[in-house]
Amino acid sequence: TASLNTLGKMLKIPPPMRIEAFDISNTSGFASVGSMVVYEKGKPKRNDYRKFKIKSVSGPDDYACMHEVLTRRFQHGLDEREEMMNDENSVGEDFGSFTKFPDLILMDGGRGQVNIALQVLSELGIQIPVCGMVKDDNHRTRGLYYTNEELPIDTHSEGFKLITRIQDEAHRFAIEFHRSLRSKTQVHSILDDIEGIGEKRRKALLRRFKSVENIKEATLEELAGTESMNQKSAETVYRFFHKEV
Repeated sequence: TASLNTLGKMLKIPPPMRIEAFDISNTSGFASVGSMVVYEKGKPKRNDYRKFKIKSVSGPDDYACMHEVLTRRFQHGLDEREEMMNDENSVGEDFGSFTKFPDLILMDGGRGQVNIALQVLSELGIQIPVCGMVKDDNHRTRGLYYTNEELPIDTHSEGFKLITRIQDEAHRFAIEFHRSLRSKTQVHSILDDIEGIGEKRRKALLRRFKSVENIKEATLEELAGTESMNQKSAETVYRFFHKEV
């Protein structure tokens, strides 16, 4: 497509048929997650998207989180490739999406993020072009950081539009995953604080009411009528959410 040709010419590489973009999302370092989105021939390949819960980093350190995500992604790919080579029966099979390496890696950031990616690739002995999306003061992409220089990009070009779409998608995917983790943690901790309400009753309440907010707004009769609940446990839950009133 025109957008891939534009991008290839700009970076002096063949049109990148497979592009992977990575992003990190967290709230002040809490529940940090990483996202990997994949575009093939200029279109999202959602089956190949991946989510990463950060395991080795505590606190808000996006560079360390990105180092972990990229190391896990490409080490996994190398391991799968080796397994495929050792398994005679798997010749010709697509052993897993991680075995396919991208023609271009897009980082949501400039020099710092690009250097993290290049460091990981160097540690693993892999060569893939890495490009950073440099933003202006309004957090909009103004150019690409590639081979130690910032390349200006025509904001009306098809290449720019593709990069923006990929960047937005990486953000969306990371934030969506982070929100889902955060809400699960919050649900767990709030219901956990209700003395005398065990896991079975917590699950029953969530099954029926779908969210903590709905449980909070339920009447005493609705709580008592929930599976596994009785009048006493219903009163306990009701009092817990209405004690400030």
